[in-house]
Amino acid sequence: MAQAQKITPRAKDFSEWYGDVIAQAQLADYSPVRGCMVIRPHGYRIWELMQRALDDMIKASGHKNAYFPLFIPMSFLAKEAEHVEGFAKEVAVVTHTRLRATGKEGKDAIAVDPTSALEEPLVVRPTSETIIYAMFAKWIQSYRDLPLLLNQWCNVVRWELRTRLFLRTTEFLWQEGHTAHADEADAEREARLILGLYRRFAEEWMAMPVLTGVKTESERFAGALRTYGIEALMQDNKAIQGGTSHNLGQNFAKAFDVKYQTAAGVLEHVWNTSWGVSTRLIGGLIMTHSDDNGLVAPPKLAPVQVAIVPIWKTDEEKQRVSGVGSQVKADLEKAGLRVELDLRDTMKPGAKYFEWEALGVPVRLEIGPRDLASGQVILARRTGGKGPVPLQGATDSVTKALHEIQASLFVAARERQEKNSIRGATKAQFIEFMKGSGGFAYGGFCGSPSCEAEIKQQTNATIRVLPDPEFRSPEAPKTCMWCGKPSVAEAVWAQAY
Repeated sequence: MAQAQKITPRAKDFSEWYGDVIAQAQLADYSPVRGCMVIRPHGYRIWELMQRALDDMIKASGHKNAYFPLFIPMSFLAKEAEHVEGFAKEVAVVTHTRLRATGKEGKDAIAVDPTSALEEPLVVRPTSETIIYAMFAKWIQSYRDLPLLLNQWCNVVRWELRTRLFLRTTEFLWQEGHTAHADEADAEREARLILGLYRRFAEEWMAMPVLTGVKTESERFAGALRTYGIEALMQDNKAIQGGTSHNLGQNFAKAFDVKYQTAAGVLEHVWNTSWGVSTRLIGGLIMTHSDDNGLVAPPKLAPVQVAIVPIWKTDEEKQRVSGVGSQVKADLEKAGLRVELDLRDTMKPGAKYFEWEALGVPVRLEIGPRDLASGQVILARRTGGKGPVPLQGATDSVTKALHEIQASLFVAARERQEKNSIRGATKAQFIEFMKGSGGFAYGGFCGSPSCEAEIKQQTNATIRVLPDPEFRSPEAPKTCMWCGKPSVAEAVWAQAY
């Protein structure tokens, strides 16, 4: 692991750098199954920490966890026309239930048993709206059953053959929330509530600033009435969609006959929402904060928050510094921190520093004989800066440093986002911006799908969101940045993952 210096510099090749950071930090690896990835323990621990924080937030907002089948009858997808159209090219289909031995050798030793064909093929879930709303139809009878607020943590499959670890894989992990409401206003409040929850998680836990807003019709989720999203800008000035929240209207309720009896005794279709974030967030975390030495993990989501590295030359020194290191570790863990004590005698201190740096550990404590004599330890920050702190106050010093690192990562990312955003650009400026460094470009939009498509074809930029009021420019644009027709909204364009 002591090879952090071999990471390709971001300025040379951002894509290679991204892969190198993942490899050095042991976050994930390519699977023998084409298009899939293996999430390694260090990467999965980040996901667990994300999952724990999000799960607490989701439950605190009144939702309960459930689990629904991986397999969905093909006919269910066909019930909502726009939905099936949106996912038709991405689904994996199960048609048979068993294999049989052929008597041959090698890869031909087994084959699909033709007598095991299913009466109806099953789709491996690309998302669970259809199977969940089929169950809602059984469970919802009255207005007293509403709102029904559920969430599930699971895997999904969307058939991708060009893998980019965490960002685009055939199988990935996520949470998907599904809710039913008595009216559109309540469904809209739900969709916006979750959008705010996602933003809070991105900014407070990931230290990743985001824009929020509504998606255009071309970017809207298949089958939804409206789609809202959070969008972040990576260090290569490409955007990443961090999460989406959909007001589904009554489309799925009508397709699956999900009705409730009102207080007046009238039968009405429910209003639904769905929303989710995935392991793609880990890719966003990497590309927002990491540097040419490896992973930089925000302290709240770092698998190891503090690495203690005792330094010794003799057995007697090892005994003394490791004893103090063990006590410091116990004190830090008592304060609720995730700590590792590095007592390996097969590596020199410098190699250990490189390794912990590549793993993204926010704080490293070095303890040598001279430090003990001075009643101190050396505190090194992953984001830069190193100096002595009193041994007796080590826990307070470390806790303060972690809070400062978390805050500084967010500030740095937000400043970088603003630096790489332009507002009120002309068509010529927009084209030049997208050909050059890129970033978020704010401008007027006429609302025409053909105009939107032409921009994408010529610049590879898409509308990430029509931003919420907080993110809009001080003066609303009057004309479309591209065609010059009257503007119906301000849009934020960027090239994206």
